[in-house]
Amino acid sequence: MTRLLGQLEEERRKLNELGKKSLDQGIPLFENEAVQAQSRKVDEWIVQWLQRKSGRERQLR
Repeated sequence: MTRLLGQLEEERRKLNELGKKSLDQGIPLFENEAVQAQSRKVDEWIVQWLQRKSGRERQLR
């Protein structure tokens, strides 16, 4: 699970970098397809992490 969390943090870092560059260039985040694609990728990682986390909690009960 720590590997998954590490990957999630890496994808969030990439999203933050893309967002900053977009704003520095005066491009709204919702108009930047690269930012939107990375945001969807982060969302997918969050879903995976939450699914695994909830699965482990069920196993402990």
